Amino acid sequence: MNRRNFITALATAAAFNAGPTKSSAAHAPFRLEGSTLADLRLALDSGGISSRQLTRACLGRIEDLDRRGPALHAILTINPDATRLATERDAELRSHGIRGPLHGVPVLIKDNIDTADRQPTTAGSLALARTFAPRDAFVARRLREAGAIILGKTNLSEWANFRSWPSASGWSAVGGQTLNPYVLNRTPSGSSSGSGAAVAAGFAPVAIGTETDGSIVSPSNHCSVVGLKPTLGLVSRSGIVPIAHSQDTAGPMARCVHDCAFLLGVIAGEDPEDAATLESRGHRFQDYTRFLDRDGLRGKRLGVARQAFGANARVDRLIESQLGVLRDLGATIVDPVIFPTWDKFGGAEEKVLLFEFKADIARYLATRGADTKVRTLADLIAFNESHSDREMPFFKQTLFLKAEACGPLSAPAYLEARAECVRLARKEGLEAVMAEHRLDAVIAPTDGTPASPIDPVLGDRGGGGCSSMPAVSGCPHLTVPAGYVHGLPVGLSFFGRNWSEPELLCFGFAYEQATRHRVAPRFLDGPEADA
Repeated sequence: MNRRNFITALATAAAFNAGPTKSSAAHAPFRLEGSTLADLRLALDSGGISSRQLTRACLGRIEDLDRRGPALHAILTINPDATRLATERDAELRSHGIRGPLHGVPVLIKDNIDTADRQPTTAGSLALARTFAPRDAFVARRLREAGAIILGKTNLSEWANFRSWPSASGWSAVGGQTLNPYVLNRTPSGSSSGSGAAVAAGFAPVAIGTETDGSIVSPSNHCSVVGLKPTLGLVSRSGIVPIAHSQDTAGPMARCVHDCAFLLGVIAGEDPEDAATLESRGHRFQDYTRFLDRDGLRGKRLGVARQAFGANARVDRLIESQLGVLRDLGATIVDPVIFPTWDKFGGAEEKVLLFEFKADIARYLATRGADTKVRTLADLIAFNESHSDREMPFFKQTLFLKAEACGPLSAPAYLEARAECVRLARKEGLEAVMAEHRLDAVIAPTDGTPASPIDPVLGDRGGGGCSSMPAVSGCPHLTVPAGYVHGLPVGLSFFGRNWSEPELLCFGFAYEQATRHRVAPRFLDGPEADA
């Protein structure tokens, strides 16, 4: 058996028989691959599968495909208590019923999210590799309250890809290089690279990523999964290693829109420790799946952001073909819509991120336990220099140095840059264009090019795409698999006004159900020729 067939056989073997469920195929064997959270809930509640069985199946798949086999390096830490917790959830289910909608379901989280357990929170850096957070992040606490098993933590671009530019997405000193499960020598993108690769490979049904600009939607695009960057303030950031408070957010990553909506309802919530979440009052829902409608695109106006096209002809042609699909589903396609400010705020955005990172990372490090020796950005810079052989074998810390040179958040340079971002990205950007064309959402290729080869010397390559406008404006952004170019995934983005998650999820669901583009990865050694 050649290597490709061996890996394909491994992936197939990971589906397992756990007995009957109460589904429409009541006596068919239960299959992990392709099962939604609703399928898992039904199987767990009916006794068709136990949380312990499900957790051990996920751990076995990680052992086969992350530690051995293609060795994706998507997982940094396995929760040593995962099996015990799953056993406890099974007993609790029998004696008291479910504690929440994710009772007994394994979930992965990005390794910049604090957990008060035996898993360190590292952000991929050796500076935090053996240190532990004293309490759960708000998001982790919400998952536990919903009954989830936090199975482990995923690899990421170190410091969420904010240490140097250029860089190779998916690389961290702690975890090495995350591989793309579709084509192993291609970038998984970042910074939530491990979360995207892990969900695509079936290590867990869902995962949590974080985004400042593109770090949920881009790895979701590259790994052919669904990813949602929520409206700023819908999901709390407390207990998450920051880049910049004006753009940071956590969000769900899943293999289908339903699971993305399901997970969003669990993690969204008001947190006194994150003032931005207070603005979500009246805009937040416990169940986003109730908005999903196969006919949800009928009569809706979608604007095509033409400025996101042009980086790759094959990606452009693929997305062009999907415009007809959207029309067939009843949408009115407004093409083109032009954003006068599309590429006007990049310099202001970088300045804002640099200023905020210096302040926010010090504030975060102050919350860590006594075993964390680094407390400021200057401490991190010094640590990297003293461990440069392991921390900086390829790329240095150019962004760290630029951020350290910044002044306080009261500095006029920062205040002017932040005001410019709000004006150009939101007021004169997304909000103005949507009002002008009476749009329900904007659509575009999530990334303008297919995944490029992993390059530890020159770093990431690519262009086009659409993450910056919704990221800088703080508005929600959903990506859904739209097809493949030479076996490399391509995603279609839907983004819109603040708090429009119900609409975007509805649109993405209608598109996904009509097209069913996503196929499971085959862990190929190189791209395939298009059919």
